[in-house]
Amino acid sequence: MKHSIRRKFSLIFIGLMAGTVLLCWLINTIFLGQYYTATKTKIIYDAYNTIRQVANSEIYSTEEFARELDNICGRFNITVCVMDSNSQTKYVSFNGGRELESQLLGYILGFYSGTVEVLEEGDDFVLQRLTSGDNEYLEMYGRLSTGISFIMRTPIESIRESAKIANRFFAYVGVLGTVAGGIIIWFVARRITRPILELNRISEQMVHLNFDAKYTGKAKNEIDLLGENINKLSASLERSISELKTANNELQKDIEHKEAIDEMRKEFLANVSHELKTPIALIQGYAEGLNEGINDDPESRSFYCEVIMDEAAKMNQMVQKLLTLNQLEFGNDVVTMERFDVTALIQNYLQSAGILTRQNEINVCMAEYEPIYVWADEYKTEEVFMNYFSNAVNHCSGEKKIAITLEQREGKVRVGVFNSGDPIPDESMPHLWEKFYKVDKARTREYGGSGVGLSIVKAIMESMNQSYGVENFKDGVLFWFELETVNEGGC
Repeated sequence: MKHSIRRKFSLIFIGLMAGTVLLCWLINTIFLGQYYTATKTKIIYDAYNTIRQVANSEIYSTEEFARELDNICGRFNITVCVMDSNSQTKYVSFNGGRELESQLLGYILGFYSGTVEVLEEGDDFVLQRLTSGDNEYLEMYGRLSTGISFIMRTPIESIRESAKIANRFFAYVGVLGTVAGGIIIWFVARRITRPILELNRISEQMVHLNFDAKYTGKAKNEIDLLGENINKLSASLERSISELKTANNELQKDIEHKEAIDEMRKEFLANVSHELKTPIALIQGYAEGLNEGINDDPESRSFYCEVIMDEAAKMNQMVQKLLTLNQLEFGNDVVTMERFDVTALIQNYLQSAGILTRQNEINVCMAEYEPIYVWADEYKTEEVFMNYFSNAVNHCSGEKKIAITLEQREGKVRVGVFNSGDPIPDESMPHLWEKFYKVDKARTREYGGSGVGLSIVKAIMESMNQSYGVENFKDGVLFWFELETVNEGGC
């Protein structure tokens, strides 16, 4: 990652640490010597005040005075020499005080060695910087009102050396601290940015509509709160997208249903117009012939009238079937499931259709079957069988035979209607259940078929959620449908 927060965070921290170390080093280099000098000056002033107080007290001539000065000299690295009013040595420090005796006498008598720079001069003291050879000192001498003379000295060179050593050590420690701190902050930043990278990964998956990834941090800090909110956002987005997809799916179904309805309406109007055109033309032609009196004999008028009535009956039958089919396809016709004996229903219909089969010299055969009770709509089941049977009568040829079979299988009964004759062409098999489809249009016109009977069968069987079909044989065609049988125990 080119602009990683971890890298930026680490570089900023290292820069701040290095800058702080450098600033401290510069301050030490510039001001540490002055600070040490000021501190030493204060110490000398404190020692001067102590000598003044002791000189005016009763402990001046006691060992306690010497112990007090030894404590000051040892603690602050000051060399001290004190003389009484007779210029007799009263006290010399253990760290070179004897060397200051001659220096103090020189100041008392008005001569001294070395280069001096007076820093401050009081009523009874002089504070100065003394250079003697290669050495440099901070020095104070004077004579008190009691006649006591004193001199105090502390080396400045040691202060400078201490400052240099301290600065050098601080520089080493600063560099090492910066490196160590940089390494530590790199790992700390890595730990801090790890949940941010996890949140980035989760958000990237959310971009691709994958909402399975969840943030699992448990530190309860600001990043974890953000992670919890992202989890809530992910769940909310998933729920919203699911609702949108559901709504979109329903809308798509509605659009497809509307398009299907529009297509069915167009197809319906086109087919009805085509099917009604021929009978209307016949009725109109024969009616005009009657009106113009082309044939005035009774037989001709009777023939004209029979043709008109026959075509009108066909039109009425087709319209009725179309209305029935329309109600079935649009779900406006209620299916009433009831228990009845399908064997008895078929036998009754065959008995009523006996005249039709005898007129067409067709032999109808059906074996003896026990009562078979089924769950179905009795009226619609009879209509399915009627369409199959009338279709078999109209296409029966050859042996002129129609066979009715009832076969029970796994809670179902399959009702078959077989008619002898020519098999249906293979290319016509997928289109048999379409409205107004006719395999042999001339033959269909001859017996007055409308081409919607099998479409009605399809709509009825699908409304009852049952199977139906057709099979070709060498000597004929078998149409079949299935119904759910009633359990032996009853309902």
